[in-house]
Amino acid sequence: MTRLISTTQWDVRLQFRNGFYYASAFVAVVSIIFLAQFKFSQETLALLLPAIILQNVLINTFYFIAGLVLLEKGEGTLEAIVVSPLRRWEYLFSKVVTLTLLSILESLAITIFLYGFGLNLLFMIIGMGLLGIFFALAGFIAVARYDSINTFLLPSVLMTTALSIPLLDYFGIWQSKLMYLHPIQAPLLLMKAAFHPVMVWQIGYGVVYIILWIGLAYSWSQRAFYRFVILKEGVR
Repeated sequence: MTRLISTTQWDVRLQFRNGFYYASAFVAVVSIIFLAQFKFSQETLALLLPAIILQNVLINTFYFIAGLVLLEKGEGTLEAIVVSPLRRWEYLFSKVVTLTLLSILESLAITIFLYGFGLNLLFMIIGMGLLGIFFALAGFIAVARYDSINTFLLPSVLMTTALSIPLLDYFGIWQSKLMYLHPIQAPLLLMKAAFHPVMVWQIGYGVVYIILWIGLAYSWSQRAFYRFVILKEGVR
């Protein structure tokens, strides 16, 4: 437990030193000011906010964890961690939790300033939290094999585009029941439930399905850590 606490504290300092918190605060303020100019109705905001928050959480977790991993690889910190007593799950847990909490705080600030408290905050927080955990693990899986931002950037764009496909269904552009097989459909539905009534089975599906995907992503991230960080297989 002491080791995990120390690792979490180190990650918080690392994120602070590299401006992650300043960047999040800046994005939150700019988003609030920009969106407030349009004077959207509550109904329109209820439609837009889940999609805006999804993209916000994506950046704060998927790309932030990728940036941290590349930074630690470049500084040689990751190699030192590999031979330290720190376990793989502790390394990932610290980053996933700190970045997810950062995403929740930023997204809640945007939501409350624009919409107020007239929503189900529990569903919103659960949706954002589970979404952040999954995106952070996906970001680690995506970046583990790369050593530089140049080689990582194009594959990451392709991956995040694929992860954002449920937005097509959400906005009615391409609706299909097959979307329920996509991992992001579940937390998106939970965030939607914060603003609009949904069926009980959809809430159950939203929680259970994304937790299953988080389990799969965690298992995959452990294998990716072993292959690309410890064994350095095919690192680019």
